Amino acid sequence: SHKCLPIGLARVELTTIVRMQAAPELRQTAYTAFISSEIEQKMALAGVLYAYTAINTIANIDNNNHDAKPGVPAKPLLLEPLKVEKRSPFTPAGHAALMHSICHIEFNAVNLALDAIWRFPSMPEQYYLDWAKVAKEEAYHFSLLQNHLKSIGYSYGSFPAHTGLWAMCEKTKDDIVARMALVPRTLEARGLDATPLIQAKLRK
Repeated sequence: SHKCLPIGLARVELTTIVRMQAAPELRQTAYTAFISSEIEQKMALAGVLYAYTAINTIANIDNNNHDAKPGVPAKPLLLEPLKVEKRSPFTPAGHAALMHSICHIEFNAVNLALDAIWRFPSMPEQYYLDWAKVAKEEAYHFSLLQNHLKSIGYSYGSFPAHTGLWAMCEKTKDDIVARMALVPRTLEARGLDATPLIQAKLRK
């Protein structure tokens, strides 16, 4: 229900629905969200994509744009992983930086889910439905973190972020087996392994 959409997504939901009704093909809609550099548009499209899978057609054609990169806002500044400054999470700025790093992970996760939908044709219908659901969930996680950052005086883009996860997405853009094995099942899974440590830091 739209009533459950976080602040920020609800404002553009009506426009999103109109656009999706005008061009309801699922993979093209995912591509539109993927290349968007407007955060609200990207998250709104990702957030309602799953709800409209019932009326979306799913084309099996390859859009032949394999070099497409995800749309990103002007900020954050993207750096190589080792060049991102490490901060203590026990200061206000350090806490914000930690939340920002998690927010960036969620932003990448949204793009990853959208990319999985539009990039790989001729997959079973359930594959696309599952990734549409993932896109929705990741967009919701991003909005929660974005709202928290704003509540403490920051926002997504306030700190530099790294390019680590998306570098592997680039390397696996032409091989769906390699993509699924190395990105969601390896890199993202390792991120989950770090969750208890992050939780422990936040409790201090």
